[in-house]
Order: sequence, then C-alpha cells, then structure tokens
Amino acid sequence: MLSATKRVTAFLPRNLQQLRQLHEDIEESIYFYKSRGQHILTNPRVLDTIVQKSAINPSDTVLEIGPGTGNLTLKLLEASREVVAIEIDQRMVNILENRALKRGLRNKLTVISKDALRTEFPPFDLVVANIPYGISSPLIIKLIYETTPFRSATLLLQKEFARRLLANPGDSEFNRLAVNIKLLADVEFVMDVSKRDFLPSPKVDSSVVIIRPKVNVPAVNLHQWRAFTRTCFNNKNKTLGATFKNKRKVLELLEFNNVSGLVGEQDDVCLFKEKIVEVLREGGFDDKRPSKLSIEELMHLLSLFNEVGVYFDHREDVRNENDRFEVDDIDD
Repeated sequence: MLSATKRVTAFLPRNLQQLRQLHEDIEESIYFYKSRGQHILTNPRVLDTIVQKSAINPSDTVLEIGPGTGNLTLKLLEASREVVAIEIDQRMVNILENRALKRGLRNKLTVISKDALRTEFPPFDLVVANIPYGISSPLIIKLIYETTPFRSATLLLQKEFARRLLANPGDSEFNRLAVNIKLLADVEFVMDVSKRDFLPSPKVDSSVVIIRPKVNVPAVNLHQWRAFTRTCFNNKNKTLGATFKNKRKVLELLEFNNVSGLVGEQDDVCLFKEKIVEVLREGGFDDKRPSKLSIEELMHLLSLFNEVGVYFDHREDVRNENDRFEVDDIDD
C-alpha cells in the first residue's frame, strides 16, 4: 500500500517539495475520489491568499465546508478563535484531527461529520471553504437564505460557476442563481486558481470569490421571489410575454391561485390569462427578457402581479426558522 505522501507525489510531481511539506503529517493512506469532488488545494501561495483575503479576526469562528485533509484548515486555525469544519468523509476527519493535534491546534477545531446540505450550521462569523463542485449551488443558497447573519463567505469554486455568480443583467452567464444571490448579497472576484494547484487535478480551473450578505435587504417575500424567478428564468432568453401566456403556465398559476376562489372553467382561464397579460402590458414587460432585467425591475413585476392577486408561493413568513427552503430547491 502506498503511503499518503507517495500517493501525492504520484498524482502531482510538480512542486514536489511543497507537497511533501503540506502532507508530512498525514500517516494514513488516502485515496481522493474525484466523483465526490475531493480535489485538495495544495498551493501554499493560494492558501495564504485565501486566508488573507478573508480578513479573519482572532476572535472569529470560521465555518469550513469540505476541509479534506486540512491544508486550509490549519491556516484558518492559526488565524481564528475556532474553526467548525463539516466533513462527511470519516477518513478525512481522522487525518484532519491528527494534523490539528500535532500542530497543537486540536482544542480550536470542532468537526461535524455530517452532510453539509442537511445539517443545521452552528453560529459562525464567516465562511472560508473549498466547496465540492457538486454541491456549490444548493450550499450557497443554504448559506444566503437559511443561516443566521454572517460577515462574509470566501469560497473556492469552479471557474464557470463563479462567473455565473458574478454575472450582471445582459451577460450571457446571468441566470436565476445570480438573481437570487444578488438580491441578498454582493459578490466580489478575488483570483483565478489553476487546476494544477489541486490534488487530484480537476478538469477545469477554479476561482475565489467573496460573498458579503447585504445589511439592508429588499422588502420582498423570499418564497414568492424564488418561485417567481423560477418561472421567469425557466427559459431566461424567452420574452416574459411568451412565458406567462403559455397555456400550461396559465393553468398552473390558476390552479395555484384557486385559494382566491377561482375555478378552472374555461371562462375563468380566459379571465385569469387576461389579468396576466394586462400586468405585463401595463408594466411594459411583455417583450422583455428576464436575462436583461435588473433585480429592481423583477421586484417591480412581482409586486404588480401580487397587487392583482397573482401569487407564486403560499408562504408568508420569509425568515421563519420552521419554514426552511428545501435543499433540493436549487438554482440552475
């Protein structure tokens, strides 16, 4: 059986001395599963930059999701009061805890060995993490929409995915994910990271971004907003008129709004469709495409629909702890 260090050098001979130093205290043999998004960042310069850009205070509690073997974790432990690391792979947990123990930092580390998407996060000040690519979208939605307030999230993401978070109206990458994140947070680009800086090397490059929740958030029902944007961005380049006049969509909205006393007869369908058409026409949205609309314009359209009794979600409390977004409600 190959040692962990030999496995590292076999995967990536580049910067061999640095890699041996980073993994010098990993005694167990370890195999990294690409299918699980286990790509360990090994470049010390990038690791240092991430910690520096995160602006960690000595009194901070840092949440790290997917710490792996702990290359980033050890640096976070040195900079903060405490690190809460969520890692589902017990092999990685054992290595992480052993490395922290050898550095005299074990008392500052709390490990939660659970699925991050289905775990309630404890209080924290900021997030710093190399997120597994496969859970990036639902995890960021969970952070922004479900957790208690935090200062910032410094995240290492797949480059293409990061570009979507950074996109603005009119950009080809602008989509529902960007709309839903930017409603409640600002996103800043930090740096690109080569795929050669990971073990094993992924197929694509990565980027580091910082997400900062807004202090003053718009007065909009978040459940209404997310259901509304799901409809609008189902085909982001289609005009809103074409989307909302579609017979299937009209019937779907009519059925949902039956709580208002509407009945699914033909006359009711026609009246309901006319109501939708009038909102789009009077608001000047009929020939607009969602991918080119600002958040303010989309919020205005949602308010116009609500004013005439057209709703997209029945829930009223936007931040009730007992009324959480489902983790499977991800954004494309």
